[in-house]
Amino acid sequence: MRRNVITSLGIVGIAALTLTGCQAAAAAGADSAAADAPITIATIPMSDDPTAENPVDVLVELLEAETGREVEVTDVPDYLSVVEAIRADHVDIGIMSGFPSALAVNTGEVDALLAWPGDDKPVSTCVVLNDSPVKTPADLKGKTIAFADQASSSGYFMPVSMLHEAGLEQGTDYEAIFAGGHEGSFAALEQGQVDAACTAFMLTEMGAPMFPFEDGEWRAVGESAPMAVMGSVLARQSLDAETRTQLEEALPKVFSAENKERLAGYGGFAGLEPVIAPQPDFFSSFADIAAVAGVELEDLK
Repeated sequence: MRRNVITSLGIVGIAALTLTGCQAAAAAGADSAAADAPITIATIPMSDDPTAENPVDVLVELLEAETGREVEVTDVPDYLSVVEAIRADHVDIGIMSGFPSALAVNTGEVDALLAWPGDDKPVSTCVVLNDSPVKTPADLKGKTIAFADQASSSGYFMPVSMLHEAGLEQGTDYEAIFAGGHEGSFAALEQGQVDAACTAFMLTEMGAPMFPFEDGEWRAVGESAPMAVMGSVLARQSLDAETRTQLEEALPKVFSAENKERLAGYGGFAGLEPVIAPQPDFFSSFADIAAVAGVELEDLK
């Protein structure tokens, strides 16, 4: 596996190619070549623990086995950078949680290859250290809270919605900081830089290395509502038809129940029945949550 790193995605555009009749044959040949090229994926870091199996490496291994093709990974710093890498044709696909999927699809410049419907389980919680005086979400008034990423479903949008339901508004009732990922949120809490860290409920159940606190060191404060869409695989719109079909067939096998434990942070999708090529209105339930967080989906078109 080859891993690339994009440290800055100030992508302002791609030169347009004007196809003429004499170029059509060349384009057909390019499509054929594309179907044999490596499959490229943009991901955010999933684990810094050198002693544990990295779920990104597991994903690559399983996808290569199912497709028979090389898979290359480009590491990017956050969810929106994944979207930008896909929009700019730098990578073929990215795996996203529900809310950034909705943001991306709403631009009209990214396709949802497949998506996993949600269930009735809470998506997020806010975590405090065990000796904290905070007992309920309302007790976070006047506190500083770490969120994973401004485009994270479980690490931002869903907990912000939960706090809104408790009568707390960001910037007025609490201070938000963005830690660059769930691990950063946990580190900020552990080091006393924040009073709480809001994260995926699933991570608190997984334990180390995805969740660093031992029993007795932490408490969960509140539970968010479920999400109608758990996540999706987004694809660049220029993806060739053969690769698109291959991925639609391979990815449900990669995310089978038997791979759940090895996929770790990606394991929330494992075993769920995906919807292939969902239409944009599949993500419409996120509009109300976006409004609470002060994000207008229409603004991202």
